[in-house]
Amino acid sequence: MNITVQAEFEIDSWDEVPYEEPEDGPKLTKVVIRKTYRGALEGTGVAEVLTAQGSAGAGYVASERINATLDGRQGTFVIQHGGLANGDDQSTFGTVVPNSGTAGLTGLSGRATEAAHGVLTLVYAFDS
Repeated sequence: MNITVQAEFEIDSWDEVPYEEPEDGPKLTKVVIRKTYRGALEGTGVAEVLTAQGSAGAGYVASERINATLDGRQGTFVIQHGGLANGDDQSTFGTVVPNSGTAGLTGLSGRATEAAHGVLTLVYAFDS
């Protein structure tokens, strides 16, 4: 049975380094983001993010390790998520990396998206 939770997060630090800034086309950057999660997911996350930032469109892909308590279980897991923006049209996608859960979060699977600013939506289950 899948459970859906929404966990609010705050960004504690945002360290962005451009690695390509062409005269024509989007700027490419690498960002390290540190977060604190509260609510259904209590803990911290560190995301390594690659972005493409253009004047009319943008996108990102990220791998994030989360160290937290979820459903009374403590451990770590990794999510890979991303998003695209074409003007006002935005979409996000994400998943829990299979078999990435440790300690009490071993067996965690599911989807993870950041469709709302400052909120991670996690649809998850634990292997029996």
